[in-house]
Amino acid sequence: MKLVAGIDSSTQSCKVTVRDLDTGATLRAGAAPHPSGTIVDPEAWWAALLEAVRDAGGLDDVRAVSVSGQQHTPIFLDEHGVATCASPLWNDLGSHPQTVALNAELGREEWIRRTGLPLSLSDTVVKARWLRDVNPDAAARTAAIAVVHDWLTWRLRGFGPGTGGIDQLVTDRSEASGTGYWSPRTGEYERDLLVHALGHDVVLPTVLGPRGSAGSTGDGLPGIPAGIPIGVGSGDNAAAALALGLREGDAVLSLGTSGVVYARSSQPVHDYTGSVCNYADATGAHLPLVATLNAARNLQAGAELLGCTHDEFAALALAAPPGADGLTLLPYFEGERTPDLPHARGALLGATLANFTRAHVARAIVEGTLASQVAMLEALDACGVPTSRLLLIGGAAKNPAVQRILTELVDLPVLVPGPDEYVAKGAAMQAAVALTDDFPDWPVVLDPLPPAPPARRILRQHRAAQVAMGYAAASPGDVAEDAARVLR
Repeated sequence: MKLVAGIDSSTQSCKVTVRDLDTGATLRAGAAPHPSGTIVDPEAWWAALLEAVRDAGGLDDVRAVSVSGQQHTPIFLDEHGVATCASPLWNDLGSHPQTVALNAELGREEWIRRTGLPLSLSDTVVKARWLRDVNPDAAARTAAIAVVHDWLTWRLRGFGPGTGGIDQLVTDRSEASGTGYWSPRTGEYERDLLVHALGHDVVLPTVLGPRGSAGSTGDGLPGIPAGIPIGVGSGDNAAAALALGLREGDAVLSLGTSGVVYARSSQPVHDYTGSVCNYADATGAHLPLVATLNAARNLQAGAELLGCTHDEFAALALAAPPGADGLTLLPYFEGERTPDLPHARGALLGATLANFTRAHVARAIVEGTLASQVAMLEALDACGVPTSRLLLIGGAAKNPAVQRILTELVDLPVLVPGPDEYVAKGAAMQAAVALTDDFPDWPVVLDPLPPAPPARRILRQHRAAQVAMGYAAASPGDVAEDAARVLR
Protein backbone atom coordinates (compact mmCIF):
# COMPACT_ATOMS: atom_id res chain seq x y z
CA MET A 1 0.00 0.00 0.00
CA LYS A 2 1.32 3.44 -0.97
CA LEU A 3 0.63 6.28 1.48
CA VAL A 4 0.54 10.06 1.06
CA ALA A 5 0.11 12.75 3.71
CA GLY A 6 -1.76 16.06 3.69
CA ILE A 7 -1.08 18.82 6.21
CA ASP A 8 -3.65 21.52 7.03
CA SER A 9 -2.13 24.45 8.93
CA SER A 10 -5.27 26.44 9.68
CA THR A 11 -5.94 29.45 11.86
CA GLN A 12 -6.75 27.35 14.91
CA SER A 13 -4.67 24.16 14.55
CA CYS A 14 -2.47 21.93 12.44
CA LYS A 15 -3.94 18.64 11.23
CA VAL A 16 -2.20 15.78 9.45
CA THR A 17 -3.93 12.93 7.63
CA VAL A 18 -2.15 9.90 6.17
CA ARG A 19 -4.10 8.35 3.31
CA ASP A 20 -4.14 5.40 0.96
CA LEU A 21 -2.97 6.65 -2.44
CA ASP A 22 -5.45 4.44 -4.30
CA THR A 23 -8.64 5.17 -2.35
CA GLY A 24 -8.01 8.36 -0.37
CA ALA A 25 -9.10 6.60 2.82
CA THR A 26 -7.62 8.07 5.98
CA LEU A 27 -5.49 5.50 7.79
CA ARG A 28 -4.33 7.70 10.65
CA ALA A 29 -4.36 11.34 11.68
CA GLY A 30 -2.87 13.79 14.14
CA ALA A 31 -3.47 17.34 15.31
CA ALA A 32 -1.94 20.10 17.41
CA PRO A 33 -3.35 23.49 18.48
CA HIS A 34 -2.15 26.91 17.39
CA PRO A 35 -1.92 29.95 19.67
CA SER A 36 -5.17 31.82 20.13
CA GLY A 37 -3.90 35.34 19.40
CA THR A 38 -3.97 37.15 16.07
CA ILE A 39 -0.27 38.11 16.08
CA VAL A 40 1.79 34.94 16.34
CA ASP A 41 5.45 33.91 16.33
CA PRO A 42 5.63 31.72 13.19
CA GLU A 43 7.79 29.20 15.02
CA ALA A 44 4.57 28.15 16.80
CA TRP A 45 3.20 26.91 13.46
CA TRP A 46 6.31 24.86 12.74
CA ALA A 47 6.24 23.37 16.25
CA ALA A 48 2.53 22.50 15.79
CA LEU A 49 3.26 20.81 12.45
CA LEU A 50 5.93 18.61 14.02
CA GLU A 51 3.63 17.82 16.95
CA ALA A 52 0.76 16.91 14.61
CA VAL A 53 3.09 14.67 12.58
CA ARG A 54 4.15 12.96 15.80
CA ASP A 55 0.51 12.59 16.85
CA ALA A 56 -0.18 10.93 13.46
CA GLY A 57 2.51 8.34 14.08
CA GLY A 58 5.16 9.98 11.93
CA LEU A 59 5.62 9.90 8.17
CA ASP A 60 8.29 7.21 7.89
CA ASP A 61 6.08 5.07 5.64
CA VAL A 62 4.72 7.97 3.57
CA ARG A 63 5.72 8.37 -0.09
CA ALA A 64 4.84 12.08 -0.53
CA VAL A 65 3.54 15.02 1.51
CA SER A 66 2.00 18.43 0.86
CA VAL A 67 0.86 21.43 2.90
CA SER A 68 -2.20 23.65 2.75
CA GLY A 69 -2.59 26.66 4.99
CA GLN A 70 -4.47 29.73 6.08
CA GLN A 71 -4.34 32.27 3.28
CA HIS A 72 -2.85 35.79 3.38
CA THR A 73 -1.00 35.53 6.72
CA PRO A 74 2.59 36.67 6.04
CA ILE A 75 5.95 35.52 7.32
CA PHE A 76 8.44 38.39 7.08
CA LEU A 77 12.01 37.05 6.68
CA ASP A 78 15.43 38.68 6.70
CA GLU A 79 18.20 37.66 4.31
CA HIS A 80 19.20 34.78 6.62
CA GLY A 81 15.69 33.31 6.79
CA VAL A 82 14.96 34.67 10.28
CA ALA A 83 11.52 36.17 10.94
CA THR A 84 11.83 39.92 11.39
CA CYS A 85 8.74 40.04 13.62
CA ALA A 86 5.70 38.06 14.73
CA SER A 87 3.09 37.52 12.01
CA PRO A 88 -0.29 39.29 11.94
CA LEU A 89 -2.95 36.76 10.98
CA TRP A 90 -5.36 37.34 8.12
CA ASN A 91 -8.12 38.10 10.66
CA ASP A 92 -6.13 40.56 12.76
CA LEU A 93 -8.07 43.84 12.67
CA GLY A 94 -5.10 46.09 13.40
CA SER A 95 -4.35 46.68 9.73
CA HIS A 96 -7.65 48.41 8.91
CA PRO A 97 -6.02 51.88 8.80
CA GLN A 98 -3.55 50.53 6.24
CA THR A 99 -6.42 49.19 4.13
CA VAL A 100 -7.99 52.63 4.10
CA ALA A 101 -4.66 54.27 3.25
CA LEU A 102 -3.80 51.95 0.34
CA ASN A 103 -7.27 52.29 -1.16
CA ALA A 104 -7.05 56.06 -0.85
CA GLU A 105 -3.57 56.24 -2.38
CA LEU A 106 -4.18 54.12 -5.48
CA GLY A 107 -7.96 53.87 -5.59
CA ARG A 108 -10.00 50.80 -4.75
CA GLU A 109 -10.83 50.16 -8.40
CA GLU A 110 -7.13 50.04 -9.29
CA TRP A 111 -6.54 47.21 -6.83
CA ILE A 112 -9.55 45.33 -8.20
CA ARG A 113 -8.50 45.89 -11.82
CA ARG A 114 -4.96 44.68 -11.29
CA THR A 115 -5.37 41.92 -8.69
CA GLY A 116 -9.06 40.95 -8.68
CA LEU A 117 -9.17 41.81 -4.97
CA PRO A 118 -11.30 44.47 -3.30
CA LEU A 119 -8.48 45.29 -0.91
CA SER A 120 -9.26 44.23 2.66
CA LEU A 121 -7.41 44.03 5.95
CA SER A 122 -6.84 40.30 5.32
CA ASP A 123 -4.60 40.72 2.29
CA THR A 124 -0.85 40.21 2.55
CA VAL A 125 -0.03 43.54 0.92
CA VAL A 126 -1.97 45.35 3.64
CA LYS A 127 0.03 43.52 6.32
CA ALA A 128 3.21 44.70 4.54
CA ARG A 129 2.06 48.32 4.90
CA TRP A 130 1.11 47.60 8.51
CA LEU A 131 4.66 46.41 9.17
CA ARG A 132 6.12 49.50 7.53
CA ASP A 133 3.94 51.73 9.71
CA VAL A 134 4.20 50.00 13.09
CA ASN A 135 7.70 48.49 12.92
CA PRO A 136 9.79 50.31 10.31
CA ASP A 137 13.00 48.64 11.51
CA ALA A 138 11.54 45.18 10.89
CA ALA A 139 10.19 46.34 7.54
CA ALA A 140 13.64 47.59 6.51
CA ARG A 141 15.20 44.24 7.46
CA THR A 142 12.56 42.24 5.59
CA ALA A 143 14.16 40.61 2.54
CA ALA A 144 11.41 38.09 1.68
CA ILE A 145 7.70 37.62 2.28
CA ALA A 146 6.01 34.23 2.30
CA VAL A 147 2.63 33.08 3.57
CA VAL A 148 2.17 30.22 6.02
CA HIS A 149 1.90 27.40 3.47
CA ASP A 150 4.96 28.66 1.57
CA TRP A 151 7.03 28.92 4.72
CA LEU A 152 6.08 25.50 6.11
CA THR A 153 6.87 23.90 2.75
CA TRP A 154 10.25 25.66 2.83
CA ARG A 155 10.86 24.36 6.36
CA LEU A 156 10.00 20.81 5.26
CA ARG A 157 12.70 21.14 2.61
CA GLY A 158 15.27 21.75 5.34
CA PHE A 159 15.46 25.53 5.30
CA GLY A 160 14.83 27.69 8.34
CA PRO A 161 16.12 30.48 10.57
CA GLY A 162 19.79 31.10 9.84
CA THR A 163 20.00 28.83 6.78
CA GLY A 164 19.42 31.52 4.17
CA GLY A 165 17.86 30.13 1.01
CA ILE A 166 15.04 32.65 0.84
CA ASP A 167 15.36 32.48 -2.96
CA GLN A 168 14.16 28.85 -2.68
CA LEU A 169 10.68 29.80 -1.44
CA VAL A 170 7.87 28.46 -3.64
CA THR A 171 4.09 28.87 -3.69
CA ASP A 172 1.09 28.17 -5.91
CA ARG A 173 -1.45 30.30 -7.77
CA SER A 174 -4.06 30.11 -5.02
CA GLU A 175 -1.71 31.56 -2.41
CA ALA A 176 -0.27 34.17 -4.77
CA SER A 177 -3.79 35.30 -5.67
CA GLY A 178 -4.49 36.25 -2.04
CA THR A 179 -1.50 38.53 -1.59
CA GLY A 180 -2.75 41.69 -3.29
CA TYR A 181 0.31 41.84 -5.55
CA TRP A 182 -0.44 39.12 -8.12
CA SER A 183 -2.40 39.41 -11.36
CA PRO A 184 -5.00 36.75 -12.29
CA ARG A 185 -4.78 38.01 -15.87
CA THR A 186 -1.03 37.54 -16.38
CA GLY A 187 -0.20 35.07 -13.61
CA GLU A 188 2.69 37.32 -12.58
CA TYR A 189 3.49 39.40 -9.51
CA GLU A 190 2.64 43.10 -9.60
CA ARG A 191 5.78 44.07 -7.73
CA ASP A 192 5.19 47.80 -7.84
CA LEU A 193 2.11 47.29 -5.63
CA LEU A 194 4.22 45.56 -3.00
CA VAL A 195 6.93 48.24 -3.23
CA HIS A 196 4.26 50.90 -2.79
CA ALA A 197 3.06 49.18 0.40
CA LEU A 198 6.35 48.07 1.99
CA GLY A 199 8.69 50.71 0.63
CA HIS A 200 11.09 48.36 -1.15
CA ASP A 201 11.16 45.16 -3.17
CA VAL A 202 11.74 41.73 -1.61
CA VAL A 203 12.14 38.11 -2.65
CA LEU A 204 8.77 36.52 -3.35
CA PRO A 205 8.10 32.77 -3.68
CA THR A 206 8.28 31.27 -7.16
CA VAL A 207 4.74 30.42 -8.33
CA LEU A 208 4.53 26.77 -9.36
CA GLY A 209 1.88 25.23 -11.61
CA PRO A 210 -0.92 22.90 -10.41
CA ARG A 211 1.11 19.77 -11.18
CA GLY A 212 4.35 21.15 -9.80
CA SER A 213 6.54 19.77 -7.06
CA ALA A 214 8.03 21.91 -4.33
CA GLY A 215 11.07 19.66 -3.93
CA SER A 216 11.75 17.01 -1.29
CA THR A 217 12.01 16.82 2.48
CA GLY A 218 15.30 17.75 4.13
CA ASP A 219 17.47 15.91 6.62
CA GLY A 220 16.98 15.76 10.35
CA LEU A 221 13.24 16.45 10.62
CA PRO A 222 11.71 14.46 13.51
CA GLY A 223 9.23 11.88 12.23
CA ILE A 224 9.72 12.92 8.61
CA PRO A 225 12.15 10.95 6.40
CA ALA A 226 14.47 12.84 4.08
CA GLY A 227 13.99 12.81 0.34
CA ILE A 228 10.22 12.31 -0.04
CA PRO A 229 8.49 14.49 -2.68
CA ILE A 230 6.60 17.57 -1.52
CA GLY A 231 3.52 18.68 -3.46
CA VAL A 232 3.06 22.29 -4.49
CA GLY A 233 0.34 22.77 -1.84
CA SER A 234 -2.24 25.55 -1.78
CA GLY A 235 -4.41 27.85 0.27
CA ASP A 236 -7.00 26.22 2.48
CA ASN A 237 -10.07 26.97 0.38
CA ALA A 238 -8.37 25.83 -2.83
CA ALA A 239 -7.43 22.56 -1.13
CA ALA A 240 -11.00 21.99 0.05
CA ALA A 241 -12.36 22.75 -3.42
CA LEU A 242 -9.96 20.22 -4.91
CA ALA A 243 -10.94 17.57 -2.38
CA LEU A 244 -14.66 18.18 -3.04
CA GLY A 245 -14.26 17.85 -6.81
CA LEU A 246 -15.82 21.29 -7.27
CA ARG A 247 -17.31 21.89 -10.72
CA GLU A 248 -18.76 25.00 -12.36
CA GLY A 249 -22.21 25.66 -10.95
CA ASP A 250 -21.21 24.42 -7.50
CA ALA A 251 -20.76 26.77 -4.57
CA VAL A 252 -19.30 25.88 -1.19
CA LEU A 253 -20.45 27.42 2.07
CA SER A 254 -17.82 26.79 4.72
CA LEU A 255 -18.81 27.63 8.30
CA GLY A 256 -15.64 27.68 10.38
CA THR A 257 -13.81 30.48 12.19
CA SER A 258 -14.83 32.59 9.23
CA GLY A 259 -17.77 32.13 6.90
CA VAL A 260 -16.66 31.56 3.33
CA VAL A 261 -18.58 31.10 0.10
CA TYR A 262 -16.68 30.22 -3.05
CA ALA A 263 -17.27 28.73 -6.49
CA ARG A 264 -15.24 27.45 -9.41
CA SER A 265 -14.96 29.72 -12.47
CA SER A 266 -13.05 29.35 -15.72
CA GLN A 267 -12.60 33.13 -15.90
CA PRO A 268 -11.35 35.66 -13.33
CA VAL A 269 -13.90 37.91 -11.64
CA HIS A 270 -13.43 41.62 -10.99
CA ASP A 271 -16.14 42.80 -8.60
CA TYR A 272 -16.13 46.59 -8.44
CA THR A 273 -18.83 46.56 -5.74
CA GLY A 274 -16.12 45.27 -3.42
CA SER A 275 -17.56 41.97 -2.18
CA VAL A 276 -16.08 39.16 -4.29
CA CYS A 277 -12.36 38.34 -4.22
CA ASN A 278 -10.91 36.62 -7.27
CA TYR A 279 -8.68 33.85 -5.94
CA ALA A 280 -7.17 31.06 -8.00
CA ASP A 281 -7.88 27.39 -7.39
CA ALA A 282 -5.49 24.43 -7.27
CA THR A 283 -6.20 23.19 -10.81
CA GLY A 284 -5.49 26.22 -13.00
CA ALA A 285 -8.97 27.78 -12.84
CA HIS A 286 -10.33 30.50 -10.56
CA LEU A 287 -12.10 30.44 -7.20
CA PRO A 288 -14.09 33.66 -6.67
CA LEU A 289 -14.74 33.93 -2.96
CA VAL A 290 -16.61 36.04 -0.43
CA ALA A 291 -15.85 35.91 3.29
CA THR A 292 -17.23 37.02 6.64
CA LEU A 293 -15.29 37.20 9.90
CA ASN A 294 -18.15 35.84 12.00
CA ALA A 295 -19.45 32.31 11.57
CA ALA A 296 -19.31 29.14 13.68
CA ARG A 297 -18.00 30.97 16.73
CA ASN A 298 -21.36 32.76 16.89
CA LEU A 299 -23.02 29.42 17.65
CA GLN A 300 -20.40 28.60 20.27
CA ALA A 301 -20.98 31.98 21.92
CA GLY A 302 -24.72 31.38 21.84
CA ALA A 303 -24.43 27.96 23.46
CA GLU A 304 -22.21 29.40 26.20
CA LEU A 305 -24.59 32.33 26.76
CA LEU A 306 -27.58 30.01 27.10
CA GLY A 307 -25.67 27.48 29.19
CA CYS A 308 -26.31 24.50 26.94
CA THR A 309 -24.61 22.01 24.65
CA HIS A 310 -24.50 22.48 20.89
CA ASP A 311 -27.22 19.87 20.45
CA GLU A 312 -29.43 21.64 22.99
CA PHE A 313 -28.72 24.97 21.30
CA ALA A 314 -29.85 23.56 17.94
CA ALA A 315 -33.03 22.17 19.50
CA LEU A 316 -33.80 25.53 21.08
CA ALA A 317 -33.33 27.32 17.75
CA LEU A 318 -35.68 24.93 15.99
CA ALA A 319 -38.32 25.41 18.70
CA ALA A 320 -38.83 29.06 17.65
CA PRO A 321 -40.59 30.04 14.41
CA PRO A 322 -38.82 31.36 11.29
CA GLY A 323 -37.97 35.00 11.86
CA ALA A 324 -37.89 34.44 15.65
CA ASP A 325 -41.05 36.59 15.92
CA GLY A 326 -39.05 39.64 14.83
CA LEU A 327 -35.92 39.15 16.97
CA THR A 328 -32.94 39.81 14.69
CA LEU A 329 -29.21 39.47 15.25
CA LEU A 330 -26.55 41.29 13.28
CA PRO A 331 -23.60 39.02 14.16
CA TYR A 332 -20.75 41.49 13.75
CA PHE A 333 -19.06 40.49 17.00
CA GLU A 334 -15.53 40.84 15.60
CA GLY A 335 -16.30 43.63 13.16
CA GLU A 336 -17.01 42.41 9.66
CA ARG A 337 -15.33 41.93 6.30
CA THR A 338 -18.45 41.49 4.13
CA PRO A 339 -19.96 44.00 4.45
CA ASP A 340 -16.85 46.06 5.18
CA LEU A 341 -17.58 47.07 8.79
CA PRO A 342 -14.36 46.52 10.78
CA HIS A 343 -15.54 48.62 13.71
CA ALA A 344 -19.10 47.30 13.92
CA ARG A 345 -20.25 45.12 16.79
CA GLY A 346 -23.04 42.60 17.20
CA ALA A 347 -26.56 43.92 17.71
CA LEU A 348 -29.78 42.22 18.78
CA LEU A 349 -32.80 44.13 17.52
CA GLY A 350 -36.57 43.86 17.77
CA ALA A 351 -36.68 42.37 21.27
CA THR A 352 -40.07 42.24 23.02
CA LEU A 353 -41.27 40.54 26.19
CA ALA A 354 -42.81 37.87 23.95
CA ASN A 355 -39.74 37.02 21.86
CA PHE A 356 -36.95 37.52 24.39
CA THR A 357 -36.73 33.82 25.22
CA ARG A 358 -33.91 31.30 25.08
CA ALA A 359 -35.42 29.66 21.99
CA HIS A 360 -35.89 32.94 20.12
CA VAL A 361 -32.37 34.10 20.97
CA ALA A 362 -30.92 30.80 19.72
CA ARG A 363 -32.95 31.06 16.53
CA ALA A 364 -31.89 34.68 15.96
CA ILE A 365 -28.21 33.74 16.33
CA VAL A 366 -28.45 31.01 13.71
CA GLU A 367 -30.58 33.11 11.36
CA GLY A 368 -28.30 36.13 11.62
CA THR A 369 -25.22 34.02 10.98
CA LEU A 370 -26.72 32.31 7.92
CA ALA A 371 -28.27 35.48 6.49
CA SER A 372 -24.76 36.93 6.28
CA GLN A 373 -23.63 33.87 4.32
CA VAL A 374 -26.59 33.89 1.92
CA ALA A 375 -25.78 37.51 1.09
CA MET A 376 -22.42 36.24 -0.15
CA LEU A 377 -24.13 33.79 -2.53
CA GLU A 378 -26.09 36.70 -3.93
CA ALA A 379 -22.83 38.64 -4.44
CA LEU A 380 -21.37 35.75 -6.48
CA ASP A 381 -24.50 35.57 -8.63
CA ALA A 382 -24.32 39.31 -9.31
CA CYS A 383 -20.78 38.77 -10.69
CA GLY A 384 -21.97 36.21 -13.21
CA VAL A 385 -21.07 33.16 -11.10
CA PRO A 386 -24.45 31.43 -10.66
CA THR A 387 -25.03 28.54 -8.26
CA SER A 388 -26.97 25.40 -9.14
CA ARG A 389 -26.15 23.45 -5.98
CA LEU A 390 -24.67 24.35 -2.60
CA LEU A 391 -22.20 22.24 -0.62
CA LEU A 392 -22.19 22.88 3.13
CA ILE A 393 -18.93 22.18 4.99
CA GLY A 394 -17.10 23.33 8.11
CA GLY A 395 -17.41 22.88 11.84
CA ALA A 396 -21.07 23.96 11.94
CA ALA A 397 -22.23 21.96 8.90
CA LYS A 398 -23.69 19.11 10.97
CA ASN A 399 -25.71 21.39 13.25
CA PRO A 400 -29.41 20.48 12.68
CA ALA A 401 -30.55 24.09 13.11
CA VAL A 402 -27.97 25.31 10.58
CA GLN A 403 -29.08 22.67 8.08
CA ARG A 404 -32.81 23.36 8.48
CA ILE A 405 -32.61 27.16 8.46
CA LEU A 406 -30.22 27.24 5.50
CA THR A 407 -32.71 25.24 3.42
CA GLU A 408 -35.36 27.81 4.40
CA LEU A 409 -33.16 30.60 3.04
CA VAL A 410 -31.98 29.24 -0.33
CA ASP A 411 -33.88 27.82 -3.29
CA LEU A 412 -31.08 25.40 -4.14
CA PRO A 413 -30.22 21.78 -3.52
CA VAL A 414 -28.04 21.73 -0.40
CA LEU A 415 -25.64 18.82 0.03
CA VAL A 416 -23.48 17.96 3.02
CA PRO A 417 -20.28 16.08 2.17
CA GLY A 418 -19.48 13.13 4.39
CA PRO A 419 -17.23 13.82 7.37
CA ASP A 420 -13.60 14.36 6.39
CA GLU A 421 -10.74 16.81 6.80
CA TYR A 422 -11.21 18.31 3.34
CA VAL A 423 -8.32 20.79 3.47
CA ALA A 424 -5.92 18.05 4.54
CA LYS A 425 -7.46 15.77 1.91
CA GLY A 426 -6.83 18.35 -0.83
CA ALA A 427 -3.24 18.70 0.34
CA ALA A 428 -2.86 14.90 0.22
CA MET A 429 -4.18 14.94 -3.37
CA GLN A 430 -1.43 17.41 -4.24
CA ALA A 431 1.07 15.09 -2.55
CA ALA A 432 -0.23 12.35 -4.85
CA VAL A 433 0.42 14.60 -7.87
CA ALA A 434 4.03 15.06 -6.75
CA LEU A 435 4.33 11.27 -6.70
CA THR A 436 2.35 10.24 -9.82
CA ASP A 437 2.05 13.48 -11.86
CA ASP A 438 -1.75 13.14 -11.84
CA PHE A 439 -4.61 14.06 -9.52
CA PRO A 440 -6.16 10.99 -7.86
CA ASP A 441 -9.84 10.20 -8.38
CA TRP A 442 -10.94 9.89 -4.76
CA PRO A 443 -14.69 9.59 -4.05
CA VAL A 444 -16.78 12.21 -2.26
CA VAL A 445 -20.06 11.26 -0.57
CA LEU A 446 -22.67 14.04 -0.76
CA ASP A 447 -25.80 13.75 1.38
CA PRO A 448 -28.71 15.96 0.23
CA LEU A 449 -30.67 17.89 2.84
CA PRO A 450 -34.47 17.72 2.66
CA PRO A 451 -35.94 20.96 1.31
CA ALA A 452 -37.89 23.20 3.69
CA PRO A 453 -40.67 25.76 3.10
CA PRO A 454 -39.04 29.07 2.18
CA ALA A 455 -38.75 31.71 4.90
CA ARG A 456 -37.47 34.75 3.04
CA ARG A 457 -38.77 36.96 5.85
CA ILE A 458 -35.52 36.11 7.64
CA LEU A 459 -33.48 37.84 4.93
CA ARG A 460 -35.86 40.82 4.91
CA GLN A 461 -35.45 41.21 8.67
CA HIS A 462 -31.68 40.98 8.36
CA ARG A 463 -31.63 43.67 5.68
CA ALA A 464 -33.99 45.87 7.69
CA ALA A 465 -31.76 45.57 10.73
CA GLN A 466 -28.73 46.62 8.65
CA VAL A 467 -30.63 49.69 7.48
CA ALA A 468 -31.83 50.47 11.00
CA MET A 469 -28.27 50.40 12.33
CA GLY A 470 -26.93 52.54 9.48
CA TYR A 471 -24.95 49.68 7.93
CA ALA A 472 -26.90 49.76 4.64
CA ALA A 473 -28.99 52.23 2.71
CA ALA A 474 -32.68 51.60 2.15
CA SER A 475 -33.76 51.35 -1.48
CA PRO A 476 -37.05 52.78 -2.77
CA GLY A 477 -39.80 50.39 -1.75
CA ASP A 478 -37.19 48.38 0.12
CA VAL A 479 -37.09 47.95 3.85
CA ALA A 480 -37.35 51.47 5.23
CA GLU A 481 -40.63 50.77 7.01
CA ASP A 482 -39.32 47.45 8.31
CA ALA A 483 -36.18 49.19 9.56
CA ALA A 484 -38.23 51.77 11.43
CA ARG A 485 -40.32 48.98 12.92
CA VAL A 486 -37.17 47.15 14.09
CA LEU A 487 -36.15 50.21 16.14
CA ARG A 488 -39.52 50.76 17.77
